[in-house]
Amino acid sequence: MITPIPDNVSKRHAPKKVNMRESLPNRPLTKTKVKFEVYGEEMLEKSVKQSSNSGRVYLPPDWVGSRVKIIRIE
Repeated sequence: MITPIPDNVSKRHAPKKVNMRESLPNRPLTKTKVKFEVYGEEMLEKSVKQSSNSGRVYLPPDWVGSRVKIIRIE
């Protein structure tokens, strides 16, 4: 809940909004392998292809409307 600033307090002295990501200590971003356990119907292994300024993976048309989970393995 955001508390409104009273009229007698200048905006210059109002409390600043804190971005939680910026307030966390700087930790090195290490690439570690983790194990996922997923239950599902089918599994495909494909390579991501370049698509403009992003990546793309084509899936079978009968998967349209289904929920999928993508895990980067490399």
